[in-house]
Amino acid sequence: MTETRGETSGGGLRALVSETGPGWVAGAIAAGPATMASLLAAGAAFGYALLWVVVLSAVMGALSQYLAMRLGLLTEEGIVTTVERRLGDGWAWLLVIDVVLAAGLAQLVIMKTVADVSETVTGVDARVWGVVWAVVLAVGLAGGGYRVVEWGAKLLVSAIVLAFLLSVAVVPIDFGAAATGVIPRIPAGVDGALLAAGILGGAVHVTLVTMHTYTVRARGWTRENYGLATADVGASMLVAFGAYSLAIFLVAAGALHAPGIDAGSLTATAAAEALGPLVGGHAKWLFLLGLWGAAVSTLGGNTVVPPYLLADKLGWGTDRSDPRYRGLLAAVALASAGGAFLGGAFFPLLVLVLAFGLVGTPFALALVLYLLNDSGTVPRSPTALANVGGLALIAVSAVTAGSFVRERAASGVDDPTTAFVVAFAAALTAATALLAAKFVGEWAGGGSAPDPADR
Repeated sequence: MTETRGETSGGGLRALVSETGPGWVAGAIAAGPATMASLLAAGAAFGYALLWVVVLSAVMGALSQYLAMRLGLLTEEGIVTTVERRLGDGWAWLLVIDVVLAAGLAQLVIMKTVADVSETVTGVDARVWGVVWAVVLAVGLAGGGYRVVEWGAKLLVSAIVLAFLLSVAVVPIDFGAAATGVIPRIPAGVDGALLAAGILGGAVHVTLVTMHTYTVRARGWTRENYGLATADVGASMLVAFGAYSLAIFLVAAGALHAPGIDAGSLTATAAAEALGPLVGGHAKWLFLLGLWGAAVSTLGGNTVVPPYLLADKLGWGTDRSDPRYRGLLAAVALASAGGAFLGGAFFPLLVLVLAFGLVGTPFALALVLYLLNDSGTVPRSPTALANVGGLALIAVSAVTAGSFVRERAASGVDDPTTAFVVAFAAALTAATALLAAKFVGEWAGGGSAPDPADR
């Protein structure tokens, strides 16, 4: 089968928006409360210093989704099936564990966000809201349709991008100072490394990369839709998500930054002041409602990720026609109610979730790049430029995640959470190194993995 470039059937922007979809689902998850918390905390704590990470996150997010989209279209199967077929059962299970841990932790913290904001808005106890939202989520996902998720994602991302772009017009932005933020540097201390990892993890996340190989199939796309799928990634991640991230960061740096502010103690109410110049006294409620909507949308999208990979690994169907898949969806949705019972403020937890997810991302990206350069997996390998970009993607995400792990470990590994993060990072780093050695060995021995530069 020859790879072709699909075109939109209609004309112009309206047709593009109507016919695209999977990239917007990924964009809606990326543009969720965790990314918002990371961007606001980074701008409030360090001003414009981490602007380079914000810009880089949009570029890298689009590239990672493009590579995942390419793998999904050219194999026409989910990534777990591809990994198991090419590399074996152990590698497939390692990927499943990586994703389930990252997505599971995120699910609990996002549910805490939804429940806490629901309590603030309504006055009803957050734990009650956690149970209610879990039931609604289970019923909705088990019986809902994919197209509803798509359109909800498009409307959500578009509305939030518009709101923050309008706020940029009225918040005082020091563009001279902002220009200095494009020079790569990470402010000293755990907060700087954590926020850099959180920002990058919002766009380049193991759940987004793996999910995209399944959503292109749910959309019904094949190799014939390659051009449309590429435009989908560019419009959703590079343009919409990039504008969203840049606008929120500039608003926070311009309106919230103050000497000595502690990123770890930033609350949703304090962050709401970033919208003050736009809507005055209603800023708090507008922000909370926006955060509420973003959290609900992200919660729904994130819920489907573990069932996708688990069902694929177990040989089940990955759509609602298989009752076992529907059962997994309902189980993950109901289990997320536990997030409402977590203690502490949700803003710092959201940032930690993204940073933790980034730790597991280089391994998933390495798998994608390996498989894309395996002649037994895809009919045509990526261009040399795409391969170089993929290697840079792995390197930058690994260095950023490594900086976060190193800063955590420097404070001691007596804390169980820190010990787990360090052990998790060590295991996946070893697996990634082994995969790289395997590729080099196959290439040197004339195996099925071709030379990435041989185009």
